[in-house]
Amino acid sequence: MQNLSEEQYKILRHKGTEPAFSGKYYLFSQEGIYVCAACGNPIFTSEQKFDCGCGWPSFDSALPGSVKLLPDYSCGTKRTEVCCANCHSHLGHVFDDGPTLTGTRFCINSLAMDFHPRQKH
Repeated sequence: MQNLSEEQYKILRHKGTEPAFSGKYYLFSQEGIYVCAACGNPIFTSEQKFDCGCGWPSFDSALPGSVKLLPDYSCGTKRTEVCCANCHSHLGHVFDDGPTLTGTRFCINSLAMDFHPRQKH
């Protein structure tokens, strides 16, 4: 596990949310893999990312077995929380309104992820 910034700790350990349109990966478009910022578990690829205009990085699916989905009733409504399957850190939420064939929109905090660019051979 790596040291987390104060902001990362708030999100990953206390289920916080970064302000919309503020995250470093919101409009980010490099090819590679997104990993959990707390433990390095691979969770998304750049091929799964799309821009839905919601203010947070969005993905239409997660890598198989990389996340756990949990019911979340914290804001007076039922949502589905996305947690890292390895270390159980809070990553964001998933919704069933995605525009791709999966119909899914994983709305993930940039501060909950690190990015590893694709190696060029």
